[in-house]
Amino acid sequence: MSTSSFNKLHRGWRNIAAAGLALTVALSDQTALADGERSLAAERVFNEQAEEPGADQRQSDMKPDKKVAIIIDDFGNGQGGTEEMLSLPIKLTVAIMPFLPTSKTDAELAHKQGHDVIVHMPMEPKQGNPKWLGPGAITSNMSNEEIRKRVEEAIDNVPYAVGMNNHMGSKITGDERIMSIVLEVCRERGLFFVDSKTNYHSVVGKLAVQMGMPPVANNIFLDDRHTVSHVSKQMKAVETWASEHQNCVTIGHVGVQGKKTAEAIRQSITGMQNSVSFVGISDLVRDIWDWKPAPILPSNNS
Repeated sequence: MSTSSFNKLHRGWRNIAAAGLALTVALSDQTALADGERSLAAERVFNEQAEEPGADQRQSDMKPDKKVAIIIDDFGNGQGGTEEMLSLPIKLTVAIMPFLPTSKTDAELAHKQGHDVIVHMPMEPKQGNPKWLGPGAITSNMSNEEIRKRVEEAIDNVPYAVGMNNHMGSKITGDERIMSIVLEVCRERGLFFVDSKTNYHSVVGKLAVQMGMPPVANNIFLDDRHTVSHVSKQMKAVETWASEHQNCVTIGHVGVQGKKTAEAIRQSITGMQNSVSFVGISDLVRDIWDWKPAPILPSNNS
């Protein structure tokens, strides 16, 4: 091969090698670019996932907006159904009568398990056995000072109380003089009052509004008849009421038939949890009336 031919061939190979190197570099650049784009895309997905609400938040967002507050009355005396009620897998409001053997322990256990605690204040009825009232009851023959003293003592006797409702009391809840004092003491201590509605002519709601307090009232009694089938029927009525009114307050009891009431509630709540949320009465009061208690006197409800 001549020198001239060899030089031409050598220059050709150098051109091919240079072209190959350029192509390799170009492909490497493209691969790096693609890898970079994939990294950026992956980062965007990660960031988007990180910004998405977690499972707890999604479940919270999916909770029904219809709310039900179940109040269970007559705790404080080791009544039937106490353990069964406190072990229900929903938030309850536990209404505890003061000055009874298990008043304080029931309040402490209920609070520990995440339930709301309220004072179940004994009040004179229009008719009924006075023995059912229990100690520390408010009666219509008391002076203003006596009424105030009894309400204050009852609040002090039930730890963690955030509110109060009436035990019996059909006579007292219709008396403006007495209920004005009861509500005033509750307001001073940062408690709201739930009218159990044992008197359809109660003045509690009207007075509460006048005093800047939430007019909370019972809508449905669960166990006015003590059978599982009746309580189950009433739970259906609670669901309907909540659907029509956005919320429902309902009252049941521990006692001789307390286990039946607890059983019926337990059977009913599974089928209701897709349509209502079970809340404490303080949750309902805060959500509906924006209740922000401002106690001016010491209380043991913390």
